[in-house]
Amino acid sequence: MTSPRDDAPLTERLQRRLLRAVGNSRLLRRWGPRILPRVDLKVFRWSHGRWMPSRLLRPIAVLHTTRRDGTPCHTPLLVARDPSGSFLVMATNFGLPRHPAWSHHLLRDPYAALTWRGQTLRVRARLLTPEELRAARDHILAAMPVFDDYAARSGRNVRVFVLTPLSGSADASSAATSGRR
Repeated sequence: MTSPRDDAPLTERLQRRLLRAVGNSRLLRRWGPRILPRVDLKVFRWSHGRWMPSRLLRPIAVLHTTRRDGTPCHTPLLVARDPSGSFLVMATNFGLPRHPAWSHHLLRDPYAALTWRGQTLRVRARLLTPEELRAARDHILAAMPVFDDYAARSGRNVRVFVLTPLSGSADASSAATSGRR
């Protein structure tokens, strides 16, 4: 598969190739879903929301949703920032056959919070239509070079959401960050 932007600088092409190789490694497929989110969240809490190890490779944000029983759920996610200020998040779940829990949470309740670069924003999620997904494909592959590989391995239609910040959400309340409404 060729990259979505063959005219990209050499360092970007090498980085995408490296991310694709790491993302498809047996080690990451086996241990990534179990270890990476936990490590990212621990370091995120220890650094008071300033840093996560996964940010060394790609832009990562923490999505704050609410489970059916009302308890908060905090999930580190790779994000692609849209020029309009929205965020694209891909529910690849490391290529596993099940949709990740956070995507079910967003389908049930589209209002959530997103911590991005130390700032918590209230957002509204919307599942992309197949046409929108095709239109955003280059943007998705630029952010997540392993998207097609994970989608093929999972054997399901990978959900992609656009998270649109709500007006006046720059200083979200503590209720949004704790998952309460």
